[in-house]
Amino acid sequence: MDQRDIRHVFAILQKEAGNWQDATVGNIAKDPFFVLVGALLSHRTQDRTTHRVLQRLATAFTKPEDFLRVPEEDLARLLYPVGFYREKARRLQQIARILLEEYGGKVPESEEELLRLPGVGRKTANLVLSVAFGKPAICVDTHVHRITNRWGLVVTKTPEETERALQKKLPQDLWGKINKLLVLFGQNVCFPRRPRCSKCPVAPFCKRRGVTDAR
Repeated sequence: MDQRDIRHVFAILQKEAGNWQDATVGNIAKDPFFVLVGALLSHRTQDRTTHRVLQRLATAFTKPEDFLRVPEEDLARLLYPVGFYREKARRLQQIARILLEEYGGKVPESEEELLRLPGVGRKTANLVLSVAFGKPAICVDTHVHRITNRWGLVVTKTPEETERALQKKLPQDLWGKINKLLVLFGQNVCFPRRPRCSKCPVAPFCKRRGVTDAR
């Protein structure tokens, strides 16, 4: 795809997105801390499970101090059934303490500082930067990595390679949009197995790399 095709594909997906069920973190979280929480919970967890647990937390656990007013075991039970919920309960309490002690309860706005927080990697940091702070950052999760390779937009083996490749190919004003659009697209059409190619709105632009069975 050239940049004109990329913009056309994004415009099509943006139009179609209103028809898709939205289980993205950004759908229920805009506050930087809650975006950070949602991104951490989503690691190795199905999107809809993360969404359900975030909704459960949304009314009472929105600030760092909220996560420290309950015992770790009670917080872990609230996080179930997200993957590694006990470890994530511990991480969230560690992060809450760091934010309160070092940042006045605020989430830092730089990639360098975010990556210093326990359990925060590039995917999480970039999601917080783009969704919560509106900064140019490409959050590459499993959907973005899979779909951009399936399209043939990039040819990469790891999310880190995908991020670097997309930084070279995508206009910067699209960086913050790609994660939400491709997560929705991956949840509703471009599945890991047997994608709905017959109903895909951007099929003419897709090389279908790695697709052996489709609907």
